[in-house]
Amino acid sequence: MTIRQNALRTQAAMIAAAALIAPATAFADPANTYYERAFVVAAHARCDLFQPHIDRALAAATAQARGAALRAGAAETDLGAVAARARSRAGAVSCNDPQLAVVRDRVDNAFAGWSRTARMTFPGEARPWQANRTDYSSATWRLMQASSVGASPVTFGIAGKDRGSELTAVVSWYGRPRPTSARIVLRDPTKVPRAWLSTGNLVPESGRASYWAGGVSTAETTLLSEGKRTGDAWKFPATAAAALERLDPRETFAIEFHFRDGSVATVPFEAGDFAAGRAFLAMGML
Repeated sequence: MTIRQNALRTQAAMIAAAALIAPATAFADPANTYYERAFVVAAHARCDLFQPHIDRALAAATAQARGAALRAGAAETDLGAVAARARSRAGAVSCNDPQLAVVRDRVDNAFAGWSRTARMTFPGEARPWQANRTDYSSATWRLMQASSVGASPVTFGIAGKDRGSELTAVVSWYGRPRPTSARIVLRDPTKVPRAWLSTGNLVPESGRASYWAGGVSTAETTLLSEGKRTGDAWKFPATAAAALERLDPRETFAIEFHFRDGSVATVPFEAGDFAAGRAFLAMGML
């Protein structure tokens, strides 16, 4: 490829990025959208283009675009190559390039509004993640997904007050004794490197990692499912949140509640756009 051809392709990438970067853009071609956002992220890493709040909004949108591309059928290895191409292209751009200034201005305008958005829903196959950046004085769900086991509703996600939020599961038990322990089970990438996409099924026991809850307390009423008056709140370590971010958004994980008689209640959840939701929360409270 000649120097001129490379320059033209770089210019085309920047023009496309400026056109496609808006958060509201429909993912007509999710892999291309991911490329454009990854390109701008890489250019920002080199040239310090954006203020911190725009940087965090862009990170959330890029994670969302990656999830959309995976759900549309893109292979994880292919998206790794897409990200590598985006970084390579950004590395060839001068920080003083006028087209990069156009991209910067359009991204600033597109994400300025998004950074003031308090709530977002990140769709999944069946269960969405719902994010909330509204500043409340009482504990609330910052990022949550709803599930159930039998007639008992279970909500899982990030809950608390502002920066004191923790990875939490809240359950209101119906007609059974309380469990003695709880753990998150999910694919262990050191044992099963590829995403486990067997529909609705967890990775086999031999390929799982687990994160045990550090304790349980009475759930605050603001965290209970609609119509419930009491519930238990199980707190999980921050390392579990990092592990969930590494899952493919199409994967399933679960919370297991272990009872004194040896029985286990397993509650399914979708990985979905957990990573994008956490990046959205990182923009701070409103």
